[in-house]
Amino acid sequence: MTEDAGRLDGPAVGAEAPNAGVVDGHGPDAAHPPGPELRRLADATRTLIDQTVRTKASPSVIADAAAAVERAASLLEPATPPWRTSVPAAPSARLSPHDYFPFSPMIGLYSPLAPPLECEIRDGAVHGRVTLGAAYEGPPSCVHGGVIAGLFDEVLGVANIAAGVGAMTGTLTIVYRSPTPLLTELRVHGATTRVDGRKVHTKGTLHAGDRLCVEAEGIFILVDHERFASHTSRHGAERPGDVL
Repeated sequence: MTEDAGRLDGPAVGAEAPNAGVVDGHGPDAAHPPGPELRRLADATRTLIDQTVRTKASPSVIADAAAAVERAASLLEPATPPWRTSVPAAPSARLSPHDYFPFSPMIGLYSPLAPPLECEIRDGAVHGRVTLGAAYEGPPSCVHGGVIAGLFDEVLGVANIAAGVGAMTGTLTIVYRSPTPLLTELRVHGATTRVDGRKVHTKGTLHAGDRLCVEAEGIFILVDHERFASHTSRHGAERPGDVL
C-alpha cells in the first residue's frame, strides 16, 4: 500500500455544499427537493415496467393503460424543463448513498430506471440488498449480466466515496461465478482495498443466499476536481460555483 493509502481514513472527497439538497446533474433544486410523492411516482413506474414485460392483458386493456400513461406524461410535461447539465454530486460519508445519488440509474430511489437496490455504508463498506424481477432478465430465470455490471460500477464507486477516495471508473472486471437468479434476494458488497497514486482499487461480491454468484474488481482514477468543475461549467452547469 502506498503513502496515498492514508486517504482511506480521510474525509470523503468534497464537502457538503450549502445547498446540499442539490445532489446530482438530474437532481432537484432547493425549491423542489425529492419527497414522498416523487418516490411514489418512481415506485409506481417500476411496477408498471414489470407489468409491461409480463402482462397477458387484452389489446383493449393495454390500449387503456397506454392512454393512462400518456395522460400522466401530459400532466408532468408543463413542469418539466429541458435537460441541462447541473452540478455534479457532492457526496459525503455523512450521507446515505441514496441521498447523494437519488436519481442514479443504478441506485436512485427516485429513478424508475434503477433496480430496487437499497444500500448502506457499514464499517467503511457498501452493503446492499435487492430482488430483481422480470424486467432485468437475461438468460431464462437469471439476471442480465449487463445489469449486474452496472450495479457494480455504482456500488464500487460508492465504496470509494465511503473510503474518502471518490474516483472515476477506469476499468471494471466482472467474473460471473454462477447464475444470478431472479426473484431472489441478492446481497451485494463492495469495499476499497488500496490506493496506488491516482489509482483506487476496489472489490465486490454478489451472493444469492450462501452461493457466490459474481465477483467484481475495479480500478478507479482520482480526478482533479478543479478540472472537473471547469468541465461541468463548460457544459452548461447551472451553478458552477457550487461544484466542489
